[in-house]
Amino acid sequence: METSTTQSTEKKEEVFSRRVRAGKRTYFFDVKATKSEKDFYITITESKKIAEDEFKKHKIFLYKEDFEKFADALAEAVDFVHDELGKQGIPVSSPREVAPVVETVVEQA
Repeated sequence: METSTTQSTEKKEEVFSRRVRAGKRTYFFDVKATKSEKDFYITITESKKIAEDEFKKHKIFLYKEDFEKFADALAEAVDFVHDELGKQGIPVSSPREVAPVVETVVEQA
């Protein structure tokens, strides 16, 4: 996982970016400023390698008025998956258990 803060003279739009590599997929979480630079929104992009130099991308735009609803729904969906797998006896680490390890790796990089 990588974190960067960007302020470019050409394009001031992107102000924060985090990349998450997950096998054949890479997820990008980008915070961008609106044209007026007085507000922000998030884009979430999934990039999947489908051929040697070919990628398929899907993008979601998430606006501040939807942040809380989105985060709540995502947490609920993740909790559901963890609960269902737990009922089947399939061990799953919770995001809370993984987060300190990820932060440590990022800090050491």
